[in-house]
Amino acid sequence: MTPELVILGLVVVTALAFDFTNGFHDTGNAMATSIATGALRPRVAVALSASLNLVGAFLSVEVALTVTNAVIKIQDTDGAPRPEFLADGGEALLVIVLAGLVGGILWNLATWLLGLPSSSSHALFGGLVGATIAGLGFHGVNWAGDGTKLDGVVGKVILPALLSPLIAIAVAAVGTWLIHRITEGVAERYRESGFRWGQIGSASLVSLAHGTNDAQKTMGVITLALLASGEWSDTTSIPLWVKVSCAVAIALGTYLGGWRIIRTLGKGLVEISSPQGMAAESSSAAVILTSSHLGFALSTTHVATGSILGTGVGKKGAEVRWGVAARMALAWLVTLPMAAVVGAVAWYAAHLVGGLPGAVAVFVVLVAASGAMYVRSRREPVDHDNVNADWDGMPTQAKV
Repeated sequence: MTPELVILGLVVVTALAFDFTNGFHDTGNAMATSIATGALRPRVAVALSASLNLVGAFLSVEVALTVTNAVIKIQDTDGAPRPEFLADGGEALLVIVLAGLVGGILWNLATWLLGLPSSSSHALFGGLVGATIAGLGFHGVNWAGDGTKLDGVVGKVILPALLSPLIAIAVAAVGTWLIHRITEGVAERYRESGFRWGQIGSASLVSLAHGTNDAQKTMGVITLALLASGEWSDTTSIPLWVKVSCAVAIALGTYLGGWRIIRTLGKGLVEISSPQGMAAESSSAAVILTSSHLGFALSTTHVATGSILGTGVGKKGAEVRWGVAARMALAWLVTLPMAAVVGAVAWYAAHLVGGLPGAVAVFVVLVAASGAMYVRSRREPVDHDNVNADWDGMPTQAKV
């Protein structure tokens, strides 16, 4: 087995690990409000979300075929790796991709440990941008496209990141206000039970949309690595095993449940009632699906958080915890640059050691750092038993 083939194997394993973290990191985007209001029991909610993520991953490959072109210049217009990256079995490109994935995973785990719903997509893009700058220089990043349309990091990542939460807040606030106006005369118990059914439907739609988008990013990264190493040649399709493995990885991660982030979204921002929950999920689904139609790579995390915040703004007398919201906003702002820093450091480390030993060393550091964060998380565990406990930050221990 050649060194390049071993590095390819490390890239595939790391990409699937990122897909797994993407799943549990983003479960709350769809299911946090349904869990908080009692529309679904915690375990049922994550199982439903995992199932729909699995289905959604097979519905489209458009995102997968263009995922890296939007932010870094390592592919031709047809999706094939640029010829200069094909020497030595594509080792140069494989190391950039590996380092970028390391940046994305470590930032995902760090924000999960803190219970902050940052964007997995931005973590991945940031890691790739940092590794590309380290390996190729600033010219290797597609900052703004060719200037004829909104493209590149600015048009496809930064602008949607700034605008999508504001749009989601506005849509959810108006929706919440209308719902409460329309249902003013309805008894509280009937209103709660009726909207809980609506929540299940709207949360399911968000889960399906999440699967059609986020699993595709990892499919694209793995397919690019296969193209670079010569193990795949068709730039218009994704190998079946890649589709299946990515779909299963994100579904397993979703089923595991990112309980720390679910708790922050469901209990930390606003005390949510069922009408608010349905308004939040419906506005999230509307914004995500509209932006997908227009081709914007927005973050489902930003949209979901903005929608939940909007329900607090739209409901008279609701308490909005602006301190928690400020922490989230800070995490959003630093996700891309911090993941880029980690990706750049990972590339420099791999390059310093060189070749296969460098790639293995970076992979070992990733495993060690991930294990350390998991062990740290067990000091203050959050799971399906205490995810709905009264908000005072992180529970000190799970209920037995």
